[in-house]
Amino acid sequence: MKKSYLVALAIVAGTALSFMGCDKNKNVVVGGVAPLTGEAATFGASTKNGYDLAVAEWNAKGGVLGKQVQLVFADDKGDPAEGATVFTKLIEQDKACAVLGTVMSKVSLAGAPICQNAKIPMIATASTNPKVTGVGNYVFRACFIDPFQGTVGAKFAFDDLKAKKAACLFDVGNDYTKGLSEFFKAKFVALGGEVVGFEGHATGTSDFKAQLTKVLASKPDVLYVSDYYADVAIIAKQARELGFKGPLVGGDGWDSPKLTEIAGSAIEGCFFTNHYAKEDKSPIVQEFVKKYSEKYKASPDALAALAYDAANIMLDAIKRAGSTDGAAIQGAMAKTDLRVVTGQVKFDGERNPVKSAVIIEIKGGQQVYKTTVAP
Repeated sequence: MKKSYLVALAIVAGTALSFMGCDKNKNVVVGGVAPLTGEAATFGASTKNGYDLAVAEWNAKGGVLGKQVQLVFADDKGDPAEGATVFTKLIEQDKACAVLGTVMSKVSLAGAPICQNAKIPMIATASTNPKVTGVGNYVFRACFIDPFQGTVGAKFAFDDLKAKKAACLFDVGNDYTKGLSEFFKAKFVALGGEVVGFEGHATGTSDFKAQLTKVLASKPDVLYVSDYYADVAIIAKQARELGFKGPLVGGDGWDSPKLTEIAGSAIEGCFFTNHYAKEDKSPIVQEFVKKYSEKYKASPDALAALAYDAANIMLDAIKRAGSTDGAAIQGAMAKTDLRVVTGQVKFDGERNPVKSAVIIEIKGGQQVYKTTVAP
């Protein structure tokens, strides 16, 4: 009796495992990574929403390769070590055929070698540091890169704001913030401007007055702050407390509603470069804004748009590849020519998209579209 019971139990268990395998084969498994906790948590929330919206739309239309898309999401916590862990899990345990993400350059730089070594295509959403795609030919990105973004910021400060002297403040422990300030500095000087202060601060700093006092002593016309929104808000308030009345300029790391919530009037009349503006009247942008707003009861920021685009670019490549094989998807990705929310996407030789940037002004406590700058 005991033996027959064990045999029956083994048959049931084997059948269950068989069905589990069948269930896995029914879906095209794609990994999604973003920081839902940590210093860029609002970025992660928007990014996950963008992924989910795109995947839901594909599944509503029948999925891809005749199967539904299964998005397996992981929180990288804004930490490179955690990023390496979740990228490895998505590939080795969840058997993802491709990975979407992530947001922060320092975390993408931890995940990219893992994807490259496994020959699993990856598309970073908002990681703008040039080193990310330099890891290898399986690594792509949906956003423009820091040399372009820093150049746009410098040109805007010099040409539009008529600044002749600039100072830079950045997080020395972050490849994104440090790189962006370096590119801004190089272009601003090339245009004929003078960078009178170039100061780094440690990650996790909350009192920036020592660095600000030093860079503001040379009386810059503009303060370039390449940090993420939480630090930018504090820096703006402390700069005003120290008497700085000029504009702050920064990058896409500013793009969070928390910026104005924390900084208040200190950030009024300041500007940052970004990937898209929800005020853009093109049909594809307005359709996206409508769908996102209806689903999430909030306006989509650039992080949401880039994540939505990244998912659509990757799923389009899987469809064109006709396979979930990594090499086939990589080949299709390289041939991408697709109109998405943030622009027409074709990849250059380094797998970076060539696309426009917009300038956003903080006005009346809101993000207001200022202008578009072509590549």
